[in-house]
Amino acid sequence: MITSHTSYPRPRRAATGGLAALTAVVSAVAVLFDAPPARADNISLNNSVAKMVHVLQYRAGCRTNLKINPRLQLAAQWHTIDVLNNRSLDGDVGSDGSSPQNRSTAAGFHGKTAETVAINPALAISGTELINQWYYNPDYMAIIQDCANTEIGVWSENSLDRTVVVAVYGQPEGADTGSGTG
Repeated sequence: MITSHTSYPRPRRAATGGLAALTAVVSAVAVLFDAPPARADNISLNNSVAKMVHVLQYRAGCRTNLKINPRLQLAAQWHTIDVLNNRSLDGDVGSDGSSPQNRSTAAGFHGKTAETVAINPALAISGTELINQWYYNPDYMAIIQDCANTEIGVWSENSLDRTVVVAVYGQPEGADTGSGTG
């Protein structure tokens, strides 16, 4: 029996190989900690809330198209940020005493406004969870199902332990209510 035994030299690992890998990991972690905080892109949530409100209006007999209004969206943004940063707030009144009407007028909207607010003690909220909060609140459902509310602005903001969503509903001056017969 013939056996061949060939010995190949084992590749030698450079002494700095482990150090280089450790340096790369430390550098990557440093970049993560130095990076600015990531902001959630809530455009999809905001748009889905407006669509769900429109469905609830349609089911209530409203036959107009609900339009997204940038001025109402700005008023919603202001209040959302205020509620997110001031944990004592949980409704329509801002930290400066402002009302939904005050904020909407300041944002340039001319007409009557109302507002719904959702606060979720978590990083995120789904559109379904949000609508459920509003659906079971009779005051909020009265606002949502008011056919005179033909425009809307929705804004949401997140922190690690809290999500706030505000919808501002508008009745532009001189607008048709679009009421249906049911």
